[in-house]
Amino acid sequence: MNFRQIKYFVATAETGQVSRAASALSISQSAVTTAIRELETEIGTALFTRTAHGMEMTQSGRELLALSYEILTKIDEAVNIRERASGTTGRILVATTYTVIGYFLPYHLDRIARMHPNLDIQVHELNRESVEEGLLANRFDIAIVLTSNISNPELETDTLLRSPRRLWLPQGHRLADRRRVQFSEISEEDYIMLTVDEAANTTMKYWTFGSTPPQVKMRTSSIEAVRSMVANGQGVTVLSDMVYRPWSLEGRRIVTVETDPVVPSMDVGLAWRRGTEMTPATQVLYSYFRQAFSTPQI
Repeated sequence: MNFRQIKYFVATAETGQVSRAASALSISQSAVTTAIRELETEIGTALFTRTAHGMEMTQSGRELLALSYEILTKIDEAVNIRERASGTTGRILVATTYTVIGYFLPYHLDRIARMHPNLDIQVHELNRESVEEGLLANRFDIAIVLTSNISNPELETDTLLRSPRRLWLPQGHRLADRRRVQFSEISEEDYIMLTVDEAANTTMKYWTFGSTPPQVKMRTSSIEAVRSMVANGQGVTVLSDMVYRPWSLEGRRIVTVETDPVVPSMDVGLAWRRGTEMTPATQVLYSYFRQAFSTPQI
């Protein structure tokens, strides 16, 4: 058993699909499949049940997932002994948005806190307009935002992660077994429109791929509401892999299918005022993210 196998197993368990795990790790699907098979052989039991809609964990898989989180945490601590001893100090004012703080940032804040316990990172959740205004007014040192929504020429951005967008469907839906679904077909379904972080505006930009607009049944700022409504068969939606979970709060299954054509990704990254010289503390945070997302995946 090795770190690579554990890392690929966790990614598959969290995403529910080999293809999604491979995309998140920037590796081939065969590499993920091989790692899981090697783990199952070494442990001597199945970790997943393969279905038409993805990978469902067995009881053994769930037990290994809990242990894997502990293993990865310990590896992080071991790898970052030098960084913790560096003694970097300072306060960093960070701006972020709803989606980023809910589905991306907590894991990294925890890692940074363990690596650099003397840093004082203060996080402020705002909408994009307020984040941009705060950066330009020097109220924030840096922002972690959806860079795909940033177009202000006075701001510099560095994209870390590109999260593909796919069609979300309830299990058993007539389109669930399709490889790709055209927008003309999606327009025949009731559509659940997410509005938070400008999602509705983004949706309408790429909806021009279809010949007719979506039949919007409901608009909501709650991703969990969208998840539940889709899982319960009350409509469909197109959202990114970053906010996807295979189960609703009621325990109902959600599956995803590629759209035809493929819609633009939801990009997450860093933003700061162009020409601003970062403080040493901010540079530490910037370097952490660059290293975390530029390390070659093996």
